[in-house]
Amino acid sequence: MRNETVNTDITVIGGGLAGVCAAVAAARSGQTVALVQNRPVLGGNSSSEVRVWVCGATGHGTNRYARETGIMGEMFVENQYRNPEGNPYGWDLVVLETVLAEKNIQLFLNTDVHEVEASGDDHERKIHSVTGWMMGSERRIRFESEMFLDCTGDGLVGFLAGAKHRIGREAKHEYNEDWAPEEADDITLGSTILFYTKDAGHPVRYIAPSFAKDITKTSIPIKRVIRSGDSGCHYWWIEWGGELDTVHENERIRDELWSAIYGIWDYIKNSGKFDADTMTLEWVGSIPGKREFRRFVGDYVLNQNDIIAQTPFEDRIAFGGWSIDLHPPQGMYSTESGSKHLYADGNYHIPFRSLYSVNVSNLMFAGRNISATHVAFGTTRVMATCAVIGEAAGTGAALCVQHHTTPREIYRQHMAELQQLMLRHDASIIGLANQDLRDLARSASVTASSELRELAVTTASEVFPLTSDVGLLLPIDREMTKIGLLLDASVSTKLEVEVWDTGKAENYVPYRLQAQAVAEVNAGEHQWVEVQLPWKPEIPQNAFLIVKANGDVSLHLSHTPMTGVLSFIKSVEPRVSTDLENHQPDQPVIQWRMSKLVRKPFCFRLYPETQAYAAEKAVDGYMRPFGGPHLWMSQSLREYGEQWLELQWADAISVQEVQLTFNDDVNEDLINLHHHRTPFEIIPELVKNYRIEAWAEGVWTLLHRETDNRKRTRRHSIFGTVTTNRLRLVVESTNGSDYAEVVEVRVYTSSE
Repeated sequence: MRNETVNTDITVIGGGLAGVCAAVAAARSGQTVALVQNRPVLGGNSSSEVRVWVCGATGHGTNRYARETGIMGEMFVENQYRNPEGNPYGWDLVVLETVLAEKNIQLFLNTDVHEVEASGDDHERKIHSVTGWMMGSERRIRFESEMFLDCTGDGLVGFLAGAKHRIGREAKHEYNEDWAPEEADDITLGSTILFYTKDAGHPVRYIAPSFAKDITKTSIPIKRVIRSGDSGCHYWWIEWGGELDTVHENERIRDELWSAIYGIWDYIKNSGKFDADTMTLEWVGSIPGKREFRRFVGDYVLNQNDIIAQTPFEDRIAFGGWSIDLHPPQGMYSTESGSKHLYADGNYHIPFRSLYSVNVSNLMFAGRNISATHVAFGTTRVMATCAVIGEAAGTGAALCVQHHTTPREIYRQHMAELQQLMLRHDASIIGLANQDLRDLARSASVTASSELRELAVTTASEVFPLTSDVGLLLPIDREMTKIGLLLDASVSTKLEVEVWDTGKAENYVPYRLQAQAVAEVNAGEHQWVEVQLPWKPEIPQNAFLIVKANGDVSLHLSHTPMTGVLSFIKSVEPRVSTDLENHQPDQPVIQWRMSKLVRKPFCFRLYPETQAYAAEKAVDGYMRPFGGPHLWMSQSLREYGEQWLELQWADAISVQEVQLTFNDDVNEDLINLHHHRTPFEIIPELVKNYRIEAWAEGVWTLLHRETDNRKRTRRHSIFGTVTTNRLRLVVESTNGSDYAEVVEVRVYTSSE
């Protein structure tokens, strides 16, 4: 046996997506990091060992402009390019290479941490080291650091350190949560094992093992959806163990899940109810994917009311958007629905105070073990949300090291610094603007070769019968007076149109009625009908237009998307669980769905001209859509050629780094595995070829040229220091869009 000691600034225990993003964020902030994972691969439940889809704030397309940015966003976009088929091993490589790219990270796979050295009393403790055993290598490794992050999911490190925690469900009276039980208990969500199938192309027989369960003697065939062509996360409902101890009875849970899987496959193959003669099992998992165990107690406990109210915490450092998604304790054997869902009206915010221990001074955590009630955990537990929490925790831990202080003091003394650092790294925060004093772009005047002023989509591609209410989201920068709609009418009729605001700037559902009108429509095809809808909002924001159902009318859809414009259809029956009872059965984000209208706007013309895509939007501080698209968009590259965005200062400045953020359409719902396939490998709106130029001695001088870009954020260190008072970005081409689209430009005198 070999005994070793590893000294780093930060030790991250747990290599799921929360731990990966925490380690990468801390490393990019300049700290040395030990990332310790007890499995041979990274990714946790998303890895090839378990194969769970990485779900997040998009809610599989429920929430708009909700895809995560930052480190998780980078991995989503990279996987889309490298692994569009959703191969689990391809995803493993994307996650692994994200870690290996950081020189400040030391990676320790197959290393199980089960010893913690800590001191202090129950009220104030401190971790000095953790020790792990590297399986297969006979190495006992002691990790010493200033900060420790428990990203293990089960919370073993924090538990051994004496951190306060909860297991199970809080009572309703504790946080006044509608979805909490009357009395507290130790019920948790259960664990799941998945399986993959494939068509072998020839008959394949199946002989069930002796331990396979006869599912016809259970409620499974009655209450759960079983189809021969499904596999993977389509069987998320193979869940059990919620009434057990999901850690200490892990092996018992695994055996029960195996018996169910082989029994379900026996039912599919041999019951005669399915077309499955040529189907075979390709893979069956061996590790239960855990959903819940310990949840640590921080300075703030996130709860159901915060989620639904979308509380805008002053210390917000991440967002989520998945529903509060709770499952019956009996799992797959329950006679209830397999899950019930409760949504906010849009994305919600997560506070920094929920990421550090209330009583262990140098312990932070990220993932499903953060400081949240069982009900709130029902949404924060999904992996993309865990990942963005991890990025926040890693960045916070790095600041703790830099300031030689605790996470609590970061909250008290350095919260703005943490948020601004995260924004510079394009982290997933909504509604906070760039206020970085070092960013010289904030003091520049900005002009462009052109700006998109006419907000219109006129190229019709298909006819859409107006059999139900539809919606059209549009950015209103100053005012609107009327809108034109392209439609067909079988008879003379009336068209009813309403304009609603969306309430919160992060929401994309109708909230308050602002204007309504009725237009006369003559019988005829392909006609533009104008509707007078005057509205002048106090601040720039989105308008949600509702066109009321009319069986005599069809609208025209375009297959040419427009950034900032979304189309919706109102569901006749809200898609929520029948078990919701009185819990908001008419949830707006469920009623108003894009469904098959993604990247297909209704044809329209908005009046008057818009300022929503003006050049100065590229330095207005917002990194994501928030009451509008917040980006510069040019006129047509196809018609007018390459387009430029120029920054000019009154006095010459020294330029050493230029940071660019391009539009990667965070409305597009990307996935790591096989839930769905996106029809393009590179987001079309991303700028492909571009130049950075400086004005020197009366001419534009090339500083950098980039070709074949497919990333959202690019940082370019200029060789040597360039002194100039004019800088410009020249967009030569995109990956498919007809417009140059730039979310943000930053300029720094140093690359630190």
